[in-house]
Amino acid sequence: MTATRSGATGGSPLLSDLLPWSTAPLRFGRAWILAPDQPSLTARWDRLMAAEGAERETLFGPSRARTPHSAVAALPGGATGTGRFVRESGRCPMPRRVLHGPFDEQWLIPDHRLIDAARPELWRVADDHQLFAVEQGYVPQADGPALLVSALLPDGRSPAGRPGRIRPLYRRPGGTEPNVTPGLLALLSARYGHDVTAEELLAWAVAAAVPSPEGPAVPLTADPGVWATGTALGRRMTAIQLRGARGGERPRLPGGRRPYVRAAVPDRPETIAYDPEAEALLLGTGRISPVPAGAWDYTVGGVRILELWFERRTGPVESGALEAIRPAVWLQEWTSELLELITVLALLAELRPLQRELHGGPEIGREELRATGVLPVPETARRPASVLDHHEEGPEGQFALI
Repeated sequence: MTATRSGATGGSPLLSDLLPWSTAPLRFGRAWILAPDQPSLTARWDRLMAAEGAERETLFGPSRARTPHSAVAALPGGATGTGRFVRESGRCPMPRRVLHGPFDEQWLIPDHRLIDAARPELWRVADDHQLFAVEQGYVPQADGPALLVSALLPDGRSPAGRPGRIRPLYRRPGGTEPNVTPGLLALLSARYGHDVTAEELLAWAVAAAVPSPEGPAVPLTADPGVWATGTALGRRMTAIQLRGARGGERPRLPGGRRPYVRAAVPDRPETIAYDPEAEALLLGTGRISPVPAGAWDYTVGGVRILELWFERRTGPVESGALEAIRPAVWLQEWTSELLELITVLALLAELRPLQRELHGGPEIGREELRATGVLPVPETARRPASVLDHHEEGPEGQFALI
């Protein structure tokens, strides 16, 4: 089959052509169930348990999808109660680490009774073998990645633009049944001369994806050499984003370029700024350097990530609401997390020029994928797999088979 170039008849496939099963982002419905630190969540829960009647319902924050009276099944793999929340009197469930939007690792109370749309099908396959491809919201003319990857369960929120989809790499727990369009891996294996795996395909997508209004487009090079270069780059980008998960090393900048705290972050920093000449990040009177300009300028959907991360920890909240229960001072753990985030963004920014080099050559376009029978995607591949290996507790303690 004749290879095509971007913009030619058939064009580049979309990520949805390659990893067909996806879910919409999670919808929490109430801000207080998510926090950058665990103790705040426990304190919020205890405050809610101490409230009664109308005050308890107000603090809960009822929505059309959830009220304290909603009957809801347990989340897969969780150990929370399934009785109506209005009768709840126990301890706060163990918070779970999740990815809140791009690059922001926070803590969530994993209780289905508190989450408007938790996407249970994601929780069923979220294990130590899973990776999630997270589409970023499309914003015309905005710089930034079209696709990110996470080992943590992502909420899929975008800082700007309409949120994209969450696409697990595997359809079943244990890293089995790749979420790849049937026939695609065999086609790519034949074209590149070796067995192409689902993780190799994801690595290429992480490196090569470009934004489009219909969702990320993923040009598939027809050149085996370019494919090898791109997948190596994508693996590097994935390892940086995973931050040591899956047995990898935590990201580090070379000696002499690693950011350090030069002046302690104050108890209540109110501003964040950047000094480009000194390569210094300023948090109130606190000072971190060296901070490469690429880290400060790193945006997703036109939103600067470091500013967004800082605002989520220091921005104003409604007095009296549960989310107002939060640390009174800047936490030392936030400084450590910030240093790592700076490193992640700086390393990814350095790789952007290499990503651009993957584009422009001959491609395996959608026309060829249709001619070989890979496209259109079978509808069954767009639906989650049935997971029948264990019982899941339904509302009020009833058991349900999924």
